[in-house]
Amino acid sequence: MIQATRKNMTGPAREVNAILTVAYRDVLKFLRDPARLVQALIFPIIFIGILGGSFQSNIVGEGYNFLTFIFTGVLIQTLFQSTTSGIISLIEDRENDFSQEIFISPISRYSIVFGKILGESLVALVQGIGVIIFGIVFGVPFTLGNALGMIPIAIAACLLGGSFGLILLSSFGSQRAANQILPFLVFPQIFTAGVFNPIHNLPWYLDFLSHISPLRYAVDLARDVFYAGKPEYARVVLAGPLTNLTIMVAMFAVFLFIGTTVFVRSERNK
Repeated sequence: MIQATRKNMTGPAREVNAILTVAYRDVLKFLRDPARLVQALIFPIIFIGILGGSFQSNIVGEGYNFLTFIFTGVLIQTLFQSTTSGIISLIEDRENDFSQEIFISPISRYSIVFGKILGESLVALVQGIGVIIFGIVFGVPFTLGNALGMIPIAIAACLLGGSFGLILLSSFGSQRAANQILPFLVFPQIFTAGVFNPIHNLPWYLDFLSHISPLRYAVDLARDVFYAGKPEYARVVLAGPLTNLTIMVAMFAVFLFIGTTVFVRSERNK
């Protein structure tokens, strides 16, 4: 059916249709996956409510609210990690009937990549709405200005996570290898990016890992926006918004170029 539909399309229309089809399928898979839906709701409760509340009650002297600090980190971490993991699932998609039809159809591999990033970004943004709702419930001071300011940051975090997942995808030969290695590449970033903890003063080896962690710059950019004009800004933020955004754009471009090039080349060689 997909191939028959595309026979009536030419050029850009066919590629746009392919991008939207791949993106729609990813959103539909998420909505039909109860386990993933529950996971998207449970983790914000644990990280923001339990961990944030515990830190706020037991750690003093930093000069800012730990609940809000952790909320901003968890929001971006959720967006970044969800998009990264979703892109990796393209390895598994190659083996099912739908993706086999997509891969043998006369569409560009670039369209498949862009559609996958778009779809997983939409999925991540849905999860991000859940994080914001739980943050408000737990007492995070969230204003309309914060919400509007975080929208472009959330999109940027999704795109960076997607490009990071793409470059990892090009390095894995199987879903099993991806599932085994991915946690070791993503989980440490939660700590080196300062999702839960301040990272102003780190040992040199952790500081190095922190500076090469893509998640660090997305989290810091979110705090740039969220804490703008507040007295605790200097104690929370690591770098200015222009610095963080520049590094994120550079990483996105490099990851996207290398990852897409390797993925397309590997698919053409099959």
